[in-house]
Amino acid sequence: MLAFHSDRFEPDLPVGHRFPMQKYGLLREAVADTLPGVRLREADAAGDAVLTLAHDPAYVQAVATGTLAPAAMREIGFPWSPALVERSRRSVGATLAAADAAWAEGVGVNLAGGTHHASAAQGSGFCVFNDVAVAIRREQQRRPGVRCAVIDLDVHQGNGTAAIFADDPAVFTLSLHGDRNFPFRKVSGSLDVPLPDGCDDALYGSALDAALARLGEAHHAAPFDLLFYLAGADPHEGDRLGRLKLTAAGLQSRDRTVFDWAAARALPVVMCMAGGYGHDLAAMVAVQRCSVAEAFHAWQARVRV
Repeated sequence: MLAFHSDRFEPDLPVGHRFPMQKYGLLREAVADTLPGVRLREADAAGDAVLTLAHDPAYVQAVATGTLAPAAMREIGFPWSPALVERSRRSVGATLAAADAAWAEGVGVNLAGGTHHASAAQGSGFCVFNDVAVAIRREQQRRPGVRCAVIDLDVHQGNGTAAIFADDPAVFTLSLHGDRNFPFRKVSGSLDVPLPDGCDDALYGSALDAALARLGEAHHAAPFDLLFYLAGADPHEGDRLGRLKLTAAGLQSRDRTVFDWAAARALPVVMCMAGGYGHDLAAMVAVQRCSVAEAFHAWQARVRV
Protein backbone atom coordinates (compact mmCIF):
# COMPACT_ATOMS: atom_id res chain seq x y z
CA MET A 1 0.00 0.00 0.00
CA LEU A 2 1.19 3.49 -0.79
CA ALA A 3 1.12 6.17 1.91
CA PHE A 4 2.21 9.74 1.26
CA HIS A 5 3.72 12.20 3.72
CA SER A 6 4.83 15.83 3.87
CA ASP A 7 6.17 16.22 7.42
CA ARG A 8 9.64 17.34 6.27
CA PHE A 9 8.08 20.69 5.43
CA GLU A 10 6.37 21.40 8.74
CA PRO A 11 6.54 25.04 9.86
CA ASP A 12 7.89 26.02 13.25
CA LEU A 13 5.03 27.11 15.48
CA PRO A 14 5.24 29.43 18.50
CA VAL A 15 6.05 27.81 21.83
CA GLY A 16 2.84 26.64 23.47
CA HIS A 17 0.83 26.46 20.24
CA ARG A 18 -1.91 23.88 20.73
CA PHE A 19 -1.59 22.23 17.31
CA PRO A 20 0.71 19.18 17.63
CA MET A 21 2.53 19.55 14.31
CA GLN A 22 5.10 16.92 15.33
CA LYS A 23 2.42 14.22 15.17
CA TYR A 24 2.94 13.81 11.42
CA GLY A 25 6.59 12.87 11.65
CA LEU A 26 5.88 10.57 14.58
CA LEU A 27 3.16 8.82 12.60
CA ARG A 28 5.41 8.33 9.59
CA GLU A 29 8.10 6.85 11.86
CA ALA A 30 5.57 4.54 13.54
CA VAL A 31 4.32 3.30 10.18
CA ALA A 32 7.87 2.74 8.94
CA ASP A 33 8.78 0.81 12.11
CA THR A 34 5.69 -1.40 12.41
CA LEU A 35 4.07 -1.70 8.96
CA PRO A 36 6.89 -2.69 6.59
CA GLY A 37 4.41 -3.49 3.82
CA VAL A 38 3.45 0.19 3.55
CA ARG A 39 5.44 1.97 0.83
CA LEU A 40 6.12 5.48 2.10
CA ARG A 41 6.53 8.30 -0.43
CA GLU A 42 7.10 12.01 0.04
CA ALA A 43 4.33 14.00 -1.62
CA ASP A 44 4.84 16.57 -4.34
CA ALA A 45 3.48 20.08 -3.89
CA ALA A 46 0.12 20.95 -5.45
CA GLY A 47 0.42 23.89 -7.83
CA ASP A 48 -1.93 26.81 -8.31
CA ALA A 49 -3.66 25.23 -11.31
CA VAL A 50 -4.97 22.29 -9.31
CA LEU A 51 -5.62 24.27 -6.10
CA THR A 52 -7.87 26.68 -7.99
CA LEU A 53 -10.10 23.82 -9.08
CA ALA A 54 -11.62 24.09 -5.59
CA HIS A 55 -10.33 27.44 -4.29
CA ASP A 56 -10.75 31.03 -5.37
CA PRO A 57 -7.60 32.14 -7.28
CA ALA A 58 -7.35 35.33 -5.21
CA TYR A 59 -7.33 33.27 -2.01
CA VAL A 60 -4.62 30.92 -3.33
CA GLN A 61 -2.52 33.92 -4.37
CA ALA A 62 -2.95 35.62 -0.99
CA VAL A 63 -1.88 32.47 0.83
CA ALA A 64 1.14 32.04 -1.44
CA THR A 65 2.33 35.62 -1.01
CA GLY A 66 1.51 36.07 2.65
CA THR A 67 -0.99 38.84 1.98
CA LEU A 68 -4.03 37.36 3.71
CA ALA A 69 -5.59 39.80 6.15
CA PRO A 70 -4.57 39.28 9.80
CA ALA A 71 -8.13 38.28 10.68
CA ALA A 72 -8.05 35.60 7.99
CA MET A 73 -4.80 34.21 9.36
CA ARG A 74 -6.26 34.18 12.87
CA GLU A 75 -9.20 32.18 11.54
CA ILE A 76 -6.74 29.62 10.15
CA GLY A 77 -4.89 29.52 13.46
CA PHE A 78 -1.30 29.41 12.16
CA PRO A 79 1.19 32.23 11.63
CA TRP A 80 2.04 32.69 7.96
CA SER A 81 5.42 31.48 6.73
CA PRO A 82 6.83 30.09 3.47
CA ALA A 83 7.05 26.72 5.24
CA LEU A 84 3.33 26.82 6.02
CA VAL A 85 2.55 27.41 2.34
CA GLU A 86 4.85 24.58 1.21
CA ARG A 87 3.48 22.18 3.80
CA SER A 88 -0.12 23.05 2.84
CA ARG A 89 0.62 22.48 -0.86
CA ARG A 90 2.26 19.14 -0.15
CA SER A 91 -0.55 18.00 2.11
CA VAL A 92 -2.90 18.51 -0.83
CA GLY A 93 -0.39 16.80 -3.10
CA ALA A 94 -0.41 13.79 -0.78
CA THR A 95 -4.17 13.38 -1.17
CA LEU A 96 -3.89 13.74 -4.95
CA ALA A 97 -1.25 11.00 -4.98
CA ALA A 98 -3.30 8.84 -2.62
CA ALA A 99 -6.26 9.15 -4.99
CA ASP A 100 -4.10 7.91 -7.86
CA ALA A 101 -2.99 5.00 -5.67
CA ALA A 102 -6.60 4.19 -4.73
CA TRP A 103 -7.64 3.98 -8.38
CA ALA A 104 -4.66 1.72 -9.12
CA GLU A 105 -4.61 -0.49 -6.00
CA GLY A 106 -7.90 -0.04 -4.15
CA VAL A 107 -6.57 1.97 -1.18
CA GLY A 108 -4.28 4.99 -0.88
CA VAL A 109 -3.33 6.96 2.23
CA ASN A 110 -2.30 10.50 3.10
CA LEU A 111 -0.55 10.53 6.49
CA ALA A 112 -1.84 14.08 6.91
CA GLY A 113 -4.69 15.86 5.10
CA GLY A 114 -8.37 15.92 5.91
CA THR A 115 -8.31 19.74 6.08
CA HIS A 116 -12.07 20.00 5.89
CA HIS A 117 -12.65 23.44 7.39
CA ALA A 118 -11.15 25.29 4.41
CA SER A 119 -13.81 26.60 2.03
CA ALA A 120 -13.36 28.02 -1.45
CA ALA A 121 -12.12 31.45 -0.37
CA GLN A 122 -11.21 31.04 3.30
CA GLY A 123 -9.14 28.88 5.59
CA SER A 124 -10.23 27.98 9.09
CA GLY A 125 -9.54 25.69 12.03
CA PHE A 126 -5.91 24.81 11.15
CA CYS A 127 -6.94 24.18 7.51
CA VAL A 128 -5.38 26.25 4.71
CA PHE A 129 -6.44 24.35 1.58
CA ASN A 130 -9.12 21.65 1.42
CA ASP A 131 -7.19 18.65 0.14
CA VAL A 132 -10.20 16.38 -0.35
CA ALA A 133 -12.15 19.04 -2.24
CA VAL A 134 -9.19 19.71 -4.53
CA ALA A 135 -8.78 15.98 -5.18
CA ILE A 136 -12.47 15.54 -5.99
CA ARG A 137 -12.48 18.50 -8.37
CA ARG A 138 -9.43 17.04 -10.11
CA GLU A 139 -11.18 13.70 -10.47
CA GLN A 140 -14.21 15.45 -11.94
CA GLN A 141 -11.96 17.17 -14.44
CA ARG A 142 -10.20 13.94 -15.38
CA ARG A 143 -13.24 11.66 -15.33
CA PRO A 144 -16.42 13.51 -16.33
CA GLY A 145 -19.43 12.02 -14.57
CA VAL A 146 -17.41 10.57 -11.66
CA ARG A 147 -19.34 10.34 -8.39
CA CYS A 148 -17.57 10.67 -5.06
CA ALA A 149 -18.55 10.12 -1.44
CA VAL A 150 -16.88 11.63 1.62
CA ILE A 151 -17.12 9.86 4.97
CA ASP A 152 -15.88 12.45 7.45
CA LEU A 153 -15.32 10.95 10.90
CA ASP A 154 -13.26 13.77 12.34
CA VAL A 155 -14.91 14.98 15.55
CA HIS A 156 -15.52 18.40 13.95
CA GLN A 157 -18.07 18.89 11.19
CA GLY A 158 -16.59 19.23 7.70
CA ASN A 159 -18.11 22.63 7.03
CA GLY A 160 -15.67 23.66 4.31
CA THR A 161 -16.19 20.48 2.31
CA ALA A 162 -19.97 20.75 2.69
CA ALA A 163 -19.90 24.36 1.48
CA ILE A 164 -17.77 23.60 -1.58
CA PHE A 165 -20.05 20.76 -2.70
CA ALA A 166 -23.38 22.19 -1.54
CA ASP A 167 -24.73 22.39 -5.08
CA ASP A 168 -22.96 19.36 -6.54
CA PRO A 169 -25.21 16.27 -6.73
CA ALA A 170 -22.23 14.14 -7.80
CA VAL A 171 -20.64 14.45 -4.33
CA PHE A 172 -22.17 13.02 -1.15
CA THR A 173 -20.77 14.43 2.09
CA LEU A 174 -21.40 12.43 5.28
CA SER A 175 -20.20 13.81 8.62
CA LEU A 176 -20.43 12.33 12.14
CA HIS A 177 -19.34 15.02 14.58
CA GLY A 178 -19.75 16.53 18.01
CA ASP A 179 -22.92 18.59 18.05
CA ARG A 180 -21.56 21.20 20.46
CA ASN A 181 -18.06 21.35 19.02
CA PHE A 182 -16.33 23.56 16.43
CA PRO A 183 -17.46 24.86 13.97
CA PHE A 184 -20.28 26.39 15.96
CA ARG A 185 -22.09 27.37 12.76
CA LYS A 186 -22.37 24.15 10.79
CA VAL A 187 -22.82 24.02 7.01
CA SER A 188 -25.30 21.33 6.05
CA GLY A 189 -23.87 18.46 4.04
CA SER A 190 -25.66 15.57 2.37
CA LEU A 191 -25.98 13.75 5.71
CA ASP A 192 -24.95 15.21 9.08
CA VAL A 193 -25.07 13.17 12.27
CA PRO A 194 -24.56 15.31 15.40
CA LEU A 195 -23.36 13.44 18.48
CA PRO A 196 -23.64 14.42 22.16
CA ASP A 197 -20.69 15.19 24.40
CA GLY A 198 -19.44 12.00 26.03
CA CYS A 199 -20.57 9.77 23.15
CA ASP A 200 -19.10 6.29 23.74
CA ASP A 201 -18.19 3.36 21.50
CA ALA A 202 -21.66 1.81 21.50
CA LEU A 203 -23.56 4.99 20.65
CA TYR A 204 -21.01 5.97 18.03
CA GLY A 205 -21.09 2.53 16.42
CA SER A 206 -24.89 2.58 16.18
CA ALA A 207 -24.85 6.07 14.66
CA LEU A 208 -22.20 5.05 12.14
CA ASP A 209 -24.11 1.91 11.12
CA ALA A 210 -27.27 3.95 10.53
CA ALA A 211 -25.37 6.59 8.56
CA LEU A 212 -23.68 3.99 6.38
CA ALA A 213 -27.05 2.39 5.70
CA ARG A 214 -28.25 5.76 4.43
CA LEU A 215 -25.10 6.15 2.35
CA GLY A 216 -25.66 2.65 1.01
CA GLU A 217 -29.12 3.67 -0.17
CA ALA A 218 -27.62 6.64 -2.01
CA HIS A 219 -25.00 4.36 -3.56
CA HIS A 220 -27.67 1.92 -4.71
CA ALA A 221 -29.64 4.73 -6.35
CA ALA A 222 -26.60 6.28 -8.09
CA PRO A 223 -23.36 4.36 -7.49
CA PHE A 224 -20.25 6.16 -6.29
CA ASP A 225 -16.91 5.61 -7.97
CA LEU A 226 -14.48 6.79 -5.28
CA LEU A 227 -14.62 7.18 -1.50
CA PHE A 228 -12.68 9.67 0.63
CA TYR A 229 -12.41 8.71 4.30
CA LEU A 230 -11.34 11.20 6.98
CA ALA A 231 -10.19 9.02 9.88
CA GLY A 232 -9.92 11.66 12.60
CA ALA A 233 -8.28 10.57 15.85
CA ASP A 234 -10.04 13.36 17.76
CA PRO A 235 -13.17 11.38 18.77
CA HIS A 236 -10.76 9.54 21.12
CA GLU A 237 -11.40 9.84 24.83
CA GLY A 238 -7.95 11.36 25.36
CA ASP A 239 -8.35 14.22 22.89
CA ARG A 240 -8.10 17.80 24.18
CA LEU A 241 -10.60 19.18 21.66
CA GLY A 242 -12.87 16.22 20.98
CA ARG A 243 -15.38 15.97 23.87
CA LEU A 244 -16.36 12.41 22.81
CA LYS A 245 -15.31 9.25 24.64
CA LEU A 246 -14.33 6.64 22.09
CA THR A 247 -11.69 4.13 23.12
CA ALA A 248 -8.81 3.06 20.90
CA ALA A 249 -10.69 -0.19 20.29
CA GLY A 250 -13.80 1.77 19.33
CA LEU A 251 -11.87 3.78 16.78
CA GLN A 252 -10.34 0.61 15.35
CA SER A 253 -13.84 -0.84 14.99
CA ARG A 254 -14.95 2.40 13.31
CA ASP A 255 -12.15 2.18 10.74
CA ARG A 256 -12.80 -1.49 10.04
CA THR A 257 -16.51 -0.80 9.57
CA VAL A 258 -15.78 1.88 6.95
CA PHE A 259 -13.31 -0.27 5.04
CA ASP A 260 -15.66 -3.26 5.13
CA TRP A 261 -18.48 -1.06 3.80
CA ALA A 262 -16.29 0.13 0.94
CA ALA A 263 -14.98 -3.36 0.14
CA ALA A 264 -18.51 -4.75 -0.09
CA ARG A 265 -19.14 -2.21 -2.86
CA ALA A 266 -15.69 -2.48 -4.49
CA LEU A 267 -15.10 1.24 -3.90
CA PRO A 268 -11.53 2.57 -4.01
CA VAL A 269 -10.73 4.40 -0.76
CA VAL A 270 -8.56 7.46 -0.15
CA MET A 271 -7.85 7.80 3.58
CA CYS A 272 -6.67 11.03 5.22
CA MET A 273 -5.79 11.34 8.90
CA ALA A 274 -7.64 14.59 9.71
CA GLY A 275 -7.63 15.83 13.33
CA GLY A 276 -6.00 14.66 16.51
CA TYR A 277 -5.06 16.73 19.57
CA GLY A 278 -4.40 14.18 22.28
CA HIS A 279 -3.12 15.04 25.73
CA ASP A 280 -0.87 12.00 25.32
CA LEU A 281 0.80 12.41 21.94
CA ALA A 282 2.11 8.84 21.87
CA ALA A 283 -1.37 7.42 22.52
CA MET A 284 -2.85 9.61 19.80
CA VAL A 285 -0.21 8.57 17.26
CA ALA A 286 -0.89 4.94 18.21
CA VAL A 287 -4.56 5.48 17.31
CA GLN A 288 -3.57 6.94 13.94
CA ARG A 289 -1.09 4.14 13.29
CA CYS A 290 -3.91 1.70 13.94
CA SER A 291 -6.04 3.50 11.34
CA VAL A 292 -3.21 3.09 8.82
CA ALA A 293 -2.97 -0.58 9.78
CA GLU A 294 -6.68 -1.05 9.06
CA ALA A 295 -6.19 0.61 5.67
CA PHE A 296 -3.26 -1.72 5.02
CA HIS A 297 -5.29 -4.81 5.92
CA ALA A 298 -8.06 -3.62 3.60
CA TRP A 299 -5.50 -3.12 0.83
CA GLN A 300 -4.06 -6.59 1.43
CA ALA A 301 -7.50 -8.17 1.09
CA ARG A 302 -8.04 -6.41 -2.24
CA VAL A 303 -4.61 -7.38 -3.56
CA ARG A 304 -5.23 -11.03 -2.70
CA VAL A 305 -8.51 -10.96 -4.62
